Amino acid sequence: MADEDDVIESEEGSDEGGSKKGSGILPKLLKFIALGLGALVFIVTVVVITFNIMNSGGKAAQTQIPQTESYIAVKPIYSAYDGVGTVSTRTRDATPFNVSVAPILQYDLNDNATQTELIARKVELQDFFRRYFSAKYAQELQPENESKIKNEIKELINTTQLDKARVRNVLFTQFDLFSME
Repeated sequence: MADEDDVIESEEGSDEGGSKKGSGILPKLLKFIALGLGALVFIVTVVVITFNIMNSGGKAAQTQIPQTESYIAVKPIYSAYDGVGTVSTRTRDATPFNVSVAPILQYDLNDNATQTELIARKVELQDFFRRYFSAKYAQELQPENESKIKNEIKELINTTQLDKARVRNVLFTQFDLFSME
């Protein structure tokens, strides 16, 4: 019977201990929640203070642009071929206009292969310019279209007239359009 009393006391003790443990968990849980909230408030406070210090008292952040000289791209220097000379022809209009151009073909500086090819194809290039301008209407050859004409000529010369050489730019020292009337 003594053994039974010990078992009953240990069961009662475990019930009381269990209820004590249950009541002990709630304060510990509340303590951890309070510590977490305190830490959160502390972190938010530190972040707000740091942000205000970094932004000079809460003013909006502004990125300063360094004051340097403005960037100007260096325009490349090209060699020029003016061996084509002046080419004169008529437009394809019903009442033709006379076109007279003196083109200059620019290519990479000190590119001897391009220079050699341009010199060798002088007559072909003269014929190309004659055919190009005789296939155009006077309206297409107006000054507002000059940059388009130059780009088109450059592309056509590079793709149809030259083998390995490349023209980088086309300029005109003369570009005249006269009415035949």
